[in-house]
Amino acid sequence: VAVHQLGGAGNADLRPADVAHALRELPEVRRLEVARTLDDERLADILQELPHDEQTEIVTRLELERAADVLEAMDPDDAADLLGEMPEKDAESFLELMHPEGSAPVRRLLTFDADTAGGLMTPEPIILSPQTTVAEALAHCRNPDLSPALASLVFVVRPPTATPTGKYLGCVHIQALLRELPSTMVAETVDTSLSSLRPTDSVDSVTRFFATYNLVCGPVVDDEGHLLGAVAVDDLLDHLLPEDWRDMDLHDHREVRR
Repeated sequence: VAVHQLGGAGNADLRPADVAHALRELPEVRRLEVARTLDDERLADILQELPHDEQTEIVTRLELERAADVLEAMDPDDAADLLGEMPEKDAESFLELMHPEGSAPVRRLLTFDADTAGGLMTPEPIILSPQTTVAEALAHCRNPDLSPALASLVFVVRPPTATPTGKYLGCVHIQALLRELPSTMVAETVDTSLSSLRPTDSVDSVTRFFATYNLVCGPVVDDEGHLLGAVAVDDLLDHLLPEDWRDMDLHDHREVRR
């Protein structure tokens, strides 16, 4: 990626991971200059593709209020991972500047160990009430801001639908939604047989869960039956891969087939 493409609108058509890779090639001062030209949402997307130490380097050198805005624009689980790498006092400074509705889910995630389902989960999967129609559910799945993994499964709960939710009732895979009439209520298609993860489950347990049920997303439910969030396979892989995996060029590490 050419350096001149990184600033302003020049990077709009580039994937965040590609911009992040190019940013890492820049000198530290230039990297920060480019970061400051990006709007909050775009910078948040790109930061999520950087190693934690480089995320911290950029965020801590932004103006405090700008940094808080960028943290709010990040996915709560990614913001929690970033803040979890900082000294507690520094993390608290950022959390206090964030709006309460933005900081609350991040604070909850920070209470879980990073090596557990609670530490890996996002508190913002697709969560629906039983009266939602299949057509409405599929509209949620089409949200371009969702990863394919999170879009693959919708979770059905009693109100409230914000995490921690009311009673968790079950889930519906997008393939099942596609087989139903648009007017059907999701309550009629919900899968109540799928096991759920507990927030204290280990990374090994989460990995076995995905392998056992052939899923790329799984619910995290507490002992009282409230849905706390969901673990997506991309977050699991990020945790399982070596810390320096972003340093490896995909094109240089493909096997040569004979």
